[in-house]
Amino acid sequence: MEPLFYRPKDAAALLGISRTAVFRLIKTGELKSIKDEGYRLVPRWALHEFARALEARAGLTREEAA
Repeated sequence: MEPLFYRPKDAAALLGISRTAVFRLIKTGELKSIKDEGYRLVPRWALHEFARALEARAGLTREEAA
């Protein structure tokens, strides 16, 4: 089963970017996250939403992105 939430390090690995870049995206609001008991967590849906936004900004369709 796929996790519902990812730590920033794991989200970075899935997105293929650095952990620092993930925190920058969180700070700017481009990547949604929550903070629970001192832990920063990125919901799985937020990763998908961010990827779709990147594709849209690049003008890619689903077929082209695959």
